[in-house]
Amino acid sequence: MQGRVITILSVILGCAACTDRPAEVLEEHQPLWLMVDDFESGLDRWTHVDVENNTDPFVPDPQVAEIRIDAQTDNHFMLRKPAADGVVGNRKAIGFIPLPVTVQVGETYTFHTRINVEDFPNHHSFGLSNVPASDIPDHGYDSFEPMIRVTDKWESDGSKNDGTLMVLSGDHKTYSKIINPATREFARPMLTDEWYEVWYVVNNASRDEGGQHYDVYVRGGEFETQQLVFEGADFRMRRRLPLQYFMTICNTGPQDRPYGNGGVRYDDIYMAPGRVLSSPLQ
Repeated sequence: MQGRVITILSVILGCAACTDRPAEVLEEHQPLWLMVDDFESGLDRWTHVDVENNTDPFVPDPQVAEIRIDAQTDNHFMLRKPAADGVVGNRKAIGFIPLPVTVQVGETYTFHTRINVEDFPNHHSFGLSNVPASDIPDHGYDSFEPMIRVTDKWESDGSKNDGTLMVLSGDHKTYSKIINPATREFARPMLTDEWYEVWYVVNNASRDEGGQHYDVYVRGGEFETQQLVFEGADFRMRRRLPLQYFMTICNTGPQDRPYGNGGVRYDDIYMAPGRVLSSPLQ
């Protein structure tokens, strides 16, 4: 965790489209950010499971989920990798943690997460789930509703991702790269060893009421100030259920076409009711 949590005094006005202006702020009292995890107290509240462990030779519990400490700042964070370098075949390395409050159907909450790409090549996803904990291993990727992806893997159609942050957009579980609003073009690939702050404003109303969408804001890399980089991303499964868990999945890829085991670092996961674009770290 960096900084300390303070009372939020900012309610952010909704945006009609991605712009190259920082988010506008309306000063108004709001409740505290609720901490999901700042990784200063270990990983006891997390569940880690390797659902499709096809490592050969077989490696039990191959995923890497560890607390690391920044030597300069003494900050703690979580490093996740699907397996140690050189180990291939762990296809669904899942980790999840219960939210401090459930996001009920009809509610909007803002989530804040800091991420840092340790290395490429890799294939990582993170977001929120609305299925019971006991069902997450069986559902795998379909446990997600809001989902954000970090990957430079080859796709089955022969195309290759480049490491640009991605969201779900459209039907059939398709992905779109985030946009740089200043250029109206795709954002650049994520830099390694650099922290990015990601806000995702999640509307958990039913779809016929304009919900099951999320807007994504980013600060870091090419974005010196917070920018709206995607508006109206789509829930993956569109179940009309409360959101209960923050979750992540990473994947080595198959034995015959590995994706790579590069890690992603996570820190400072928070949530707040409404559209709140201040930082819980200030």
